[in-house]
Amino acid sequence: MGNICRSPTADAVFRHFVKEAGFDHMIEVDSAGTHAYHIGNPPDHRAQHIALQRGYKMHDLRARAVKSRDFEEFDYILAMDKENFTLLQQRSPQQHISKIQLFMQYGKNADQDVEVPDPYFGGQQGFELVLDMVEEASQGLLAHLRNNKVKDNL
Repeated sequence: MGNICRSPTADAVFRHFVKEAGFDHMIEVDSAGTHAYHIGNPPDHRAQHIALQRGYKMHDLRARAVKSRDFEEFDYILAMDKENFTLLQQRSPQQHISKIQLFMQYGKNADQDVEVPDPYFGGQQGFELVLDMVEEASQGLLAHLRNNKVKDNL
């Protein structure tokens, strides 16, 4: 929603995996919120703390809202939950709707419409759960790209 918890966590984690795999010159990673609550702000300090404990750096990220051009520029628009999925579909030009997916579609339970819960109003455990889920889906997304997109460019 506001781009300070889940999305920047996914951004930092996936960016880390992409760089580790040597694909950072081929894959652009970015995150944005569906609401303009926190534009220009860094990620939530709790998200940053938990991420840093596992080696992911988020301090340089800043919240931004989804822009019309994002639907044209990016091949994948990944939503953390069904509410954001619906908001993105409503904003997307028709020809780009197929780019919108739930992020956890790349997790182990892809067939179950799993959502990444918003940890904002909870405690540390919520942020740890989000990070666990994001790591899982990021690995799945990277494997998907490795098998489908990136191999064509290698």
